[in-house]
Amino acid sequence: MRNKKIIGAFLITTFLSTIQTNAQVSKVWVSDQGNGTYKNPVINADYSDPDAIRVGDDYYLVASSFDAVPGLPILHSKDLVNWTIQGYALLRQPPFDHFSSTQHGNGVWAPAIRYHNNEFYIYYPDPDYGIYVTKAKSINGTWSDPVLVEAGKGLIDPCPLWDDNGKVYLVHAYAGSRAGIKSIVVVKQLTADGTKVIDEGRLVYDGHELDPTLEGPKFYKRNGYYYIFAPAGGVSTGWQLILRSKNIYGPYERKVAMDQGKSPINGPHQGAWVDTKTGEYWFLHFQDKEAYGRVVHLQPMTWKNDWPVIGVDTDGDGKGEPVVTYKKPNVGKVYPIETPAESDEFNGTGLGLQWQWQANPKATWSFMNTAKGALRLYATQIPDSAKSYWDVPNVLLQKFPAEKFVATTKLTFTINPKIKDERTGLIIMGQSYASIGLRSTKDGINIVYATCRNAVNGERETEKVLASLSGKTVYLRVSVIEGAKCEFSYSLDGEKFTSTNETFQAEAGKWIGAKMGLFCTRTVVTNDAGYSDVDWFRVTEK
Repeated sequence: MRNKKIIGAFLITTFLSTIQTNAQVSKVWVSDQGNGTYKNPVINADYSDPDAIRVGDDYYLVASSFDAVPGLPILHSKDLVNWTIQGYALLRQPPFDHFSSTQHGNGVWAPAIRYHNNEFYIYYPDPDYGIYVTKAKSINGTWSDPVLVEAGKGLIDPCPLWDDNGKVYLVHAYAGSRAGIKSIVVVKQLTADGTKVIDEGRLVYDGHELDPTLEGPKFYKRNGYYYIFAPAGGVSTGWQLILRSKNIYGPYERKVAMDQGKSPINGPHQGAWVDTKTGEYWFLHFQDKEAYGRVVHLQPMTWKNDWPVIGVDTDGDGKGEPVVTYKKPNVGKVYPIETPAESDEFNGTGLGLQWQWQANPKATWSFMNTAKGALRLYATQIPDSAKSYWDVPNVLLQKFPAEKFVATTKLTFTINPKIKDERTGLIIMGQSYASIGLRSTKDGINIVYATCRNAVNGERETEKVLASLSGKTVYLRVSVIEGAKCEFSYSLDGEKFTSTNETFQAEAGKWIGAKMGLFCTRTVVTNDAGYSDVDWFRVTEK
């Protein structure tokens, strides 16, 4: 047991040393319009099921990460419009052995972040294991090992409330796929330190009649009312529900605070109520955009008769609809334009925070080659059980950053001459995927284009050889246009690109949008490996 803890600590320390911040302004999407207004989405990337808090002058947002590692992303903003990736609360996901293989759609579902007694708390559900909590004194500090607050299948979307009577409560929902029931929320009491459920809880609202697929509850208290903010109606077509009661166990009154209305923003719901020091109220939520994932929007929020109104209420009925553009929140000053990291020059000592693996990483998958200013990916053997890259853990990915963009990477492939079938390249990953890259053969290196339709159901890749590579270095590119249509190309000089002349339709993953990234693999057992030195990865308009 002691050896396992030592190995785990080593891997976490190693991974900590391989991630770094990478401040930049996106070339493909900026929400801040520079004139005192913003356009939605404020984060045009798949940060689904967002929850957020304000601590002093700082806003922190967390989101679902499912099986991606590091997990539990934490984003930071000073004004609710300009966001950067702050870090991650989970550097490896427990149970460690289980998440050493790909677990698409499993893992970290909708989390909640709170700040209490000078400490940060993040509660998150794993629908197969139960509800966890992790804590940290500093948002940039070391997060505690996750503690299982309540074990059980199908317990999802937890959110705590520290009441003014000294008691601590937890609201959560149920996943029908595991619990055999959904569309209900319950309230349970926690220990004073918030780490264990101490009663069976009580059902406080049943959404079967009026609010099907009720989930994602968030707990608040204001003016003597307990509030549960919860989405209902499904991710793409639903609405934002508000429940309120003077008693924590109800009965709860019901009101819809926001729906799509006449706006172009479908299914606007599931998020967080935050305020500003100047007395304004705002609501962060997601919009489901299929292959692009669930992007984050910001809505103004007001109170009317102790009910929140989210968005703009054009007809005075107390129900809002989302805005496309709006004046920025008044936070007392103007802050610089910032966006989540996308491009990475790999010139530092660690990966940019935009990168995540498809499973718990091993220390031997990659290193920063600081002498060359490159990311070195080693050709790791794929699992014998893998039918395609859908099943391969060491695929390094990041989210789509906009509806239209171009991603280009430069890499140099040094193969192990003793083996063949080492591969490296650029990939668009989803339930179907495509890639362009290099494959070693007994005669040298080929440039290849591969597609895998219906990878989620075990279909195999098909591959087309595009050319032979006389050297080691190649530029690989994917151009993505509206509708998530992708065209791959390659270049030997970085100037003239040769297209595959095929269009690949990117698809969502399991509960996530499509992703883009890098891989380096082999198919055989050997005592050494070739490697790919990735000089840079750049996201541009064209």
